[in-house]
Amino acid sequence: MAQNPLILTLRLDDNSQAFFDALRERHFPPDRNFLKAHLTLFHKLPDQPDTLEYFRNLQYDAFEMKVIGLQHLGAGVAFSIESMELQRLKKEASLYFWPVLSPQDRQAFKPHITIQNKVTPEASKALLTELNAHFKPFTVNGIGLDLWEYLGGPWRHNFGYNFIK
Repeated sequence: MAQNPLILTLRLDDNSQAFFDALRERHFPPDRNFLKAHLTLFHKLPDQPDTLEYFRNLQYDAFEMKVIGLQHLGAGVAFSIESMELQRLKKEASLYFWPVLSPQDRQAFKPHITIQNKVTPEASKALLTELNAHFKPFTVNGIGLDLWEYLGGPWRHNFGYNFIK
């Protein structure tokens, strides 16, 4: 029996998480919104003991990230994130997991937080225009990692790790 893949997301500070969750709640189709807002680092890691062991042994400091703009996803909208620390974290983990990474997880890493998806292009363009009218760059904090089991739609939390403050 094949095990479900694991998804790794970055944990945000509480205020940032609440901000993105509120936007996702407002703009994501309710029948498809199984999740809180999230920043995905890996979409498909193997459900093996060494995966969990790698993250259990990780020593990382909390860090700031810049929210630099909005991006159109075709059928949705996301906030673009810029952070050297986040890029370094992704690169280090990618090197460790490279032999088992999916083609999607081997692509260039363009961090973002999706607040709308699975809508018509017209609806997503309208939201992008609305949000861009008032957008100013801001800072959020990466405070840890969460490893999730993919259940074909919903996710089940498997492991959480807080960065060193």
